[in-house]
Amino acid sequence: MDTLHTLTHRVSSGTLVAPAPSDDALAQILAAATRAPDHGLLRPWRFFVIRDDARNALGDLMVERLLERAPDTDPAQVDRERKKPLRAPMILVVAAKVDSANKIPAIEQVLSAGAAAQNVMLAAFDLGYGCAWKTGEAAYDPAVKAAFGLAPHDAIVGFLYLGTNPKPLPPPRELDPMQYVREWTGSLANAAPANAAA
Repeated sequence: MDTLHTLTHRVSSGTLVAPAPSDDALAQILAAATRAPDHGLLRPWRFFVIRDDARNALGDLMVERLLERAPDTDPAQVDRERKKPLRAPMILVVAAKVDSANKIPAIEQVLSAGAAAQNVMLAAFDLGYGCAWKTGEAAYDPAVKAAFGLAPHDAIVGFLYLGTNPKPLPPPRELDPMQYVREWTGSLANAAPANAAA
């Protein structure tokens, strides 16, 4: 597809069903992910593919951590937590392995992983697959991070749910990007909408 079309028409998916991306499609998606901007060429991104029964193992881990944080959680909510990884046939966990000793600020390393996650979503859309970016408390839980070999200072930037949209998605809601833009000329007090008449 045309790059601008992909950028302006990608939407997040709700329900996702099989098939998940094939191994060949996944390789293309990951190739796109690793083209993310990467200050210092640190390659901070880490990708974990979860499919089949491993999704149930993730659900069990998420429930275990939920009950550790909130032992009195309602059983219905516990059940919802356990089923979260079953919302798609594949999950790609995107993380940043942060080198705290490096001169490149940690936030730039995390942002690189975030850019990699965005590239995953764009590539998946371009290949005809659906994708949804999720986080939740599990993404910030040190024990969940440890299960993926990550340290507490590392970051899970997202659980990217991948699969096939069971029906066509509605087009993205139109936004006027200029409402988020200001021309800065040296002082915020003087900033005017970028599309304002001179």
